[in-house]
Amino acid sequence: MDIDDLIDAAIGREGGYADHPADRGGPTRFGISEAVARANGYAGPMRALPRATAERIYRRLYWEQPGYARIAAAAPAIAAELFDTGINMGPAVATAFLQRALNALNRDAADYPDIAADGALGPQTEAALTAFLDRRRPGGEAVLLRALNALQGERYIRLAERRPANEAFLYGWLANRLA
Repeated sequence: MDIDDLIDAAIGREGGYADHPADRGGPTRFGISEAVARANGYAGPMRALPRATAERIYRRLYWEQPGYARIAAAAPAIAAELFDTGINMGPAVATAFLQRALNALNRDAADYPDIAADGALGPQTEAALTAFLDRRRPGGEAVLLRALNALQGERYIRLAERRPANEAFLYGWLANRLA
């Protein structure tokens, strides 16, 4: 899948306009919250947010800025997962999941050094990912994807435990967000 396909899939999952009373993000359209839309220059009513605006926001904030396009060439499934997780939890959280998983999978730093789980995709994280994939082919990308999904699922459950209103979303998160 390329980024256009990923954006189409995200918009398909997110749907049109929503304003659920339990959602702290407030009104959304195509999965773009009002706060994100406003921060990116959209001033109109959320019900009327153009799809093209949502697509530009997805591309810039959740693909280009966090650097997932660089990941896509070597690990397309990982890049797609980071993109989707970043939409729902923020790119820093998605990237920190990647960093934590890479650290846990480096066999006590025998394969590559530990990296900071700082949520920023930089040269050390990219080098660790490359080293992991080189040492764990075939199958490494699939295992790393499972680790990312495990971290994501644990966070969803923790969110529901800490704020019971989030239980309204837990089933959908687990059904629609974990590949």
